[in-house]
Amino acid sequence: MSSPAPDPMDGFDTTIHAPNRLRICALLDTAGEAEFATVQEQLGVSASVLSKHVTVLADAGYVEQRKAVRDTRARVWLRLTRPGRDAYHAHLAALRAIVGS
Repeated sequence: MSSPAPDPMDGFDTTIHAPNRLRICALLDTAGEAEFATVQEQLGVSASVLSKHVTVLADAGYVEQRKAVRDTRARVWLRLTRPGRDAYHAHLAALRAIVGS
């Protein structure tokens, strides 16, 4: 008797699935770490919209913020945590399973 096929929804993550949060995760997965302003520019959203999405991801333990001073100004850098990277990759696998590719 064979075991049932894995459910494609197993890795689906509703926290990541929101379009802007998915794009944040994709950018950070590729970049490793990115300055808040760079992420904002890439997504084409306001600072407040990005901040809200980053807060959701940070509350889930998926994104960390690092503050640093550059050119005498405080800057915020974002990166995926290990659980965030794992959840993002599991979500991508679930999406691929759903669409059958």
